[in-house]
Amino acid sequence: MASAEEIVLNAPHRPHANAVEAFNVVLHDIKAEILKSRHHWDRHEPKMWARAAGIADADLVAFTAERDLVEVRSAPTSYGTIILGKIRLPAVQDAEGAGYVHVRIHDPPNRGTEDVRFHSIWTDEGTRNADGHPTTWRAIQTEDTPLEFFNE
Repeated sequence: MASAEEIVLNAPHRPHANAVEAFNVVLHDIKAEILKSRHHWDRHEPKMWARAAGIADADLVAFTAERDLVEVRSAPTSYGTIILGKIRLPAVQDAEGAGYVHVRIHDPPNRGTEDVRFHSIWTDEGTRNADGHPTTWRAIQTEDTPLEFFNE
């Protein structure tokens, strides 16, 4: 498995057609994982998805790759390409502005997009106290949150 030290991500940029196509292959999985993560965290730490409080599940995942995939980065590895994407959640608009999720997918080599796989959604357990326990939780990012490598 790759780590931030082992890969070189390209600069953040607007998605090209091939990135949109790759995200469309796993769009259903991304939406299902957002809802699964939201329901899990709502039972354990509601702060993680707090920016989506009061938003219906169907509205939360009412996004498309063509319209709402706003930024991507990628890096080659020996086992394919890691692709990070910043997806706007149109239903999330609050005092912090628009809401976004950061998603990681993987495209193995030599087979086109047919074998693209969803990897994960970034759920930031940011700042930690002296005991090592998180004091901040954030699954919905702001526009200013940089799209960086994550391995969750």
